[in-house]
Amino acid sequence: MFTRSTMLMSAAALGASLVALAPEPDPIPRRWQLAVDVGPLRTASVDLPGVGTRSYYFLTYKVTNTTDQDLLFTPSFELGTDEGVLLRSGRDVPGAVTADVLNRLQSPFIQDQTSVVGILAQGEANAKEGVVIWPITDHHVNEVTIYAAGFSGEVRAVEFTDAKGQPAKAVLRKTLMLRYQTPGEVRDMGARSLELVEKQWIMR
Repeated sequence: MFTRSTMLMSAAALGASLVALAPEPDPIPRRWQLAVDVGPLRTASVDLPGVGTRSYYFLTYKVTNTTDQDLLFTPSFELGTDEGVLLRSGRDVPGAVTADVLNRLQSPFIQDQTSVVGILAQGEANAKEGVVIWPITDHHVNEVTIYAAGFSGEVRAVEFTDAKGQPAKAVLRKTLMLRYQTPGEVRDMGARSLELVEKQWIMR
């Protein structure tokens, strides 16, 4: 019987396998690519009525369209841990948590992950700022990795052998990978942030 945790771990394992088999992105982009500036990865504890205190990761970013055309911006962010958990941003994040994080950031320009989706016009003056949030499902992890997609038009088809030994195909997208080390036990760190130890573009 497959539990939700088992399915998440299976998805994480498949993703890791595909990354291991993936080709490198083109050294010089041949498709459109947006300029992205990623802020620190921080944590917050939020007291939810009727639920209690829950902890969350949150990440801010700024994206600028430096191409020669307006583009539809539909980013996606996933967070993985060294325990095999893989979570899409916004999943199991109540609206009250998003409101709390936006209030902490105190910026009129930062949008939640739904509001930021849309046409991204060219130029610095039209740059967008967003925030993405994930629940902390395990406070005892050594490493957290974030995969940010939707910032490049580069894609690549690859063939691989699935878990059943059958040939399969997948389409990989150029993705920004951000790897962080944790202080051992992840709690509300206030103004502090997790340490970024690796940042690179990969095909995933």
